[in-house]
Formats: sequence, structure tokens, C-alpha cells
Amino acid sequence: MYLMEGKQLWTIKTLMLKLLIHGVIQDGNGGESITHEEYENAKKGKWNVLLTPTKYVPHEWFGELRGKNLLGLASGGGQQIPIFSALGACCTVLDYSTAQCDSERLLADKEGYEVNVVQADMSKALPFDDETFDIIFHPVSNCYVEEVKPIFKECYRILKKGGILLCGLANGFGYIFDETECNIKYKLPFNPLKDPVAYEDSIKNDWGITFSHTIEEQIGGQLEAGFVLTNLYEDTSGSGMLHEYNVPTYIATRSIK
Repeated sequence: MYLMEGKQLWTIKTLMLKLLIHGVIQDGNGGESITHEEYENAKKGKWNVLLTPTKYVPHEWFGELRGKNLLGLASGGGQQIPIFSALGACCTVLDYSTAQCDSERLLADKEGYEVNVVQADMSKALPFDDETFDIIFHPVSNCYVEEVKPIFKECYRILKKGGILLCGLANGFGYIFDETECNIKYKLPFNPLKDPVAYEDSIKNDWGITFSHTIEEQIGGQLEAGFVLTNLYEDTSGSGMLHEYNVPTYIATRSIK
């Protein structure tokens, strides 16, 4: 399921590719769609989801989900959207991956709920009308987009007034290290399109083309778009040297339009 298994920058590049291409947060499913038992448990109020690798999102961040229009942005694959559907939300998922969109449809057919699946590129204008959604759930995924501020502007546009934006963000720190996470190798921002060494290593190690982003770009970008930040927490990658030393490399944010 996970596409990058090299040790080099495992905590950032491998996790990022999981999160974007597979719409996954590490939630014990190993990247697989949730099970029938997990779906049924969610209907009974027993559920958890993650925006970042290890810490569950507080339930109070969502508020009442029943009847709400929810967008899973880069969140395909049948991990989070089925849970939100089981809780009564009217769900749409946008994902770039054909496989992840197909997985979302298959699980919906299996469990008998409706979901609107949209295959699209989140770096472009989002294919939704203004003020369509009550909640946007956006796991760590903007590492594959060079410019992230336009994403937050689009999220602001398509959220209703008072709508909630939940984001998983990487703080960029993990990008600077070599495979041991003990030695600094790369400069920030990490951008293979502008750094020949980073590009060569990305191609050689099959990382894909990923980009680091600053807190200024990501949280500042939300504020510039008009959001009000109401809460946040930090998280580690769940594995590797930085995790062992409790170095946070991710942030989850809750913002309101």
C-alpha cells in the first residue's frame, strides 16, 4: 500500500506519500480501507481519525456531524470518509489517485452509504460552488504542492460561514536530515525543482517530488485566507530518530471561517 520504503527521510517523504496518494493517516489500518467492524463501531459512536501520524483528532473539533456537508480533501481510500458517513455526515471526497477514488466507491457500495467521489487536483481551483461545505477534513498532503496558500484560499471560498477547516501539516523540519536522521544534509525549503541534489536523490530513491512548507506558509496562509485559528496540536512521525526523541514534525490545526 505504501509506495516509498527507503530509509531516507522516511518520516517525511514516506509518510507524505502515504497521506497524499492513499488519503491515509496511520491509524492502525496500515493504509487499508476500514473494516466492516470499524464502520459498524463508528455508527455506534466508537471511532477515531487522525490528521497527523499518531494523535487522534479530538471529537470536539468536529462538533455535530449528522447532516453536515463534509469534504475529505486529498482523503480518499476508504479510511476517514466511511467513518464520517457512519456518523451521519453527507460526504464528498476529492483525491488525485484513481485507485483511492475506486477504493472509496467500493467501500461505499459494500456498506451501503452514499458518497460523492471527485477525482481532481487540489492544486487547481476546487470544482465546488462557493459556501458548499460545513467541514473540510484535510490530512497531511500538501507536500506534493509547491504553492500551498491557494489551497487555503479555495478552502475558505467553498466553506460556509462558520465552517470548520481541519488540517494536518508537516513543519518541514524532517526534510533537512539524511537517512539516519542524525546528520543535516538538505537546505530548507526542500524543493527538488530548484535543488539539483534534492532532485537527483528524489528520483534515485523513488520518493516522488515533494516540497517542504513553513508554518508561515501553512498557518499564516490560513490566516491570510481569512480563517480564525481556534486550536492546534503537535505530533511526531511515529517512527525514526526524531520520533524517539519526541521531536514534533507535524501540526494539526482547527480553523473557522
